[in-house]
Amino acid sequence: MSGFGMIGEYPNSDGIVARFSGTLESFDLSTEFILPGRGVTALFGRSGCGKTTVLRCLAGLSRMEQGFLSVKGRVWQDGETFIPTYKRSVGFVFQEASLFTHLSVKDNLIFGQRRVKSRDRISKLDEIVSLLGLEQLLSRSVHNLSGGERQRIAIGRALMSGPELLLMDEPLAALDKFSKDEIIPYLDRLFKKLDIPMIFVSHDTEEVERLADNIVLMDQGKVVSSGPLSEVLSDPTLFIAQGPKTSSVIDVKVNFFSEEDRITEVLAEGGTLQIPGKLGDVGSTHRISIAANDVSLAKTKPSETTILNVLPVRILDIHLLDESRSNLLLSIGHQEDKSSAKFLARITQRSLRKFDFSIGEHVYAQIKSVSMVGGPHSKKS
Repeated sequence: MSGFGMIGEYPNSDGIVARFSGTLESFDLSTEFILPGRGVTALFGRSGCGKTTVLRCLAGLSRMEQGFLSVKGRVWQDGETFIPTYKRSVGFVFQEASLFTHLSVKDNLIFGQRRVKSRDRISKLDEIVSLLGLEQLLSRSVHNLSGGERQRIAIGRALMSGPELLLMDEPLAALDKFSKDEIIPYLDRLFKKLDIPMIFVSHDTEEVERLADNIVLMDQGKVVSSGPLSEVLSDPTLFIAQGPKTSSVIDVKVNFFSEEDRITEVLAEGGTLQIPGKLGDVGSTHRISIAANDVSLAKTKPSETTILNVLPVRILDIHLLDESRSNLLLSIGHQEDKSSAKFLARITQRSLRKFDFSIGEHVYAQIKSVSMVGGPHSKKS
């Protein structure tokens, strides 16, 4: 397991420490992970791998006899303790919004305030309404709302209880692409503002790239890897790096915008990249995505090319996917700097043999396209 380490190494974590092991309804679960005390974590894996079961264990809706859970230093479950769901400070959002049809949007939101002190209610309502863009909906019935609007209200209702932990079970799965595109900017803004840990289940890599800071990768009831999103996505040995749409994410800072060329220069750890269009204000930070299939390699720096991004890189790892394809892990820059940004390149076995690429070699990466993931990004510790 990479990233945050094993539980024994962090006995006094102020984040989330979880271990669930056993059989539940004939499903075998054996998971262990540690997450930071704030930020967004994706529970990711194929259907049936145990993601929702883990989420239910975190909420106390399911109980594993061999379980341990502490949230910000407070034990919710161990060999002697099991705090029931209604006593856990948890907000839970399901795939379906399940709003109260006899209540207005505002009353649906207020329903979540039962555990909030009265003096905090007005300010909390105003803040959540603003972050989720619900100002124009408060007096409306929940009938005839779009899927994205309904789910924003469901998330707002969960947050109105002032939870220490927000859990979401595939909150975007029931939405069509239009509704997804509508709600994601609001979630983006909300997640950057909140100072609590948030965990959402997903099997959609685009959702994960857009919303998550960290990831717990699961397969067949076990945690395969966990850690910061950029580290896990760039691990060439994991199954998440074997699909046709494999990509890596890198956090960058806007350095310069050329009005003449309409190109933004951004700074990444180890080098610079050029992105068509205006990405944001100088100094703003963003997340970009690089598809492994959009990266090609050259032994020497190409002198004439229309490709904007030709970067010096070091080959850190080579992983053979099958008889025809390979994943190469690259680090920006020719210097041996562990902090340099890393991304994957997907090449054929034929190219690997022809150019005899090797680990540690200094080469050049040509990146055909770089896409921005979401709006301005702020790192969370």
